[in-house]
Amino acid sequence: MTKRDIIILPDLKLRLVSEPIASVDDAVRQLADDMLETMYDAPGIGLAAIQIGVPKRMLVLDVAREGETPAPLVVINPEIVWESEEHSVYQEGCLSIPEYYEDVERPQRIGLRFLDREGAAREIEADGLLATCLQHEIDHLNGVLFIDHISKLKRDRVVKKFQKQARLSEKA
Repeated sequence: MTKRDIIILPDLKLRLVSEPIASVDDAVRQLADDMLETMYDAPGIGLAAIQIGVPKRMLVLDVAREGETPAPLVVINPEIVWESEEHSVYQEGCLSIPEYYEDVERPQRIGLRFLDREGAAREIEADGLLATCLQHEIDHLNGVLFIDHISKLKRDRVVKKFQKQARLSEKA
């Protein structure tokens, strides 16, 4: 396993739409392992492949709480097949937008179809934090960031802040 660098806003790669994975092989499983190591090291609860510069439709997550047994989930070519009419609000953050958090409203429950790390087709129903995390990471695969779900004023402020940080770090 290899820890990878996480792409940070305003990197335009974060806006790429990721391509489906044609087949699950050892290279895809290695990528999943690298993504899990990167996510745990960050630390975070979810990571999309595009966040490490790989525009493939894969994400990893683990919403187990501290002290619980880790429960990593590898999700390849995810497709939300249904979502509830009820919504919930969670304070979201993102490894690609470090130390910025904002309340985001999303469907409370979803049905998800995907391939697991062995290439087997799976379907799950998710609610609560798992549903929110899945939707957040699937957004990444579609070039959407959680800040796209907040007001334009707040979004413009955070984008300007990260653009300024990027300019300063380039000069250093």
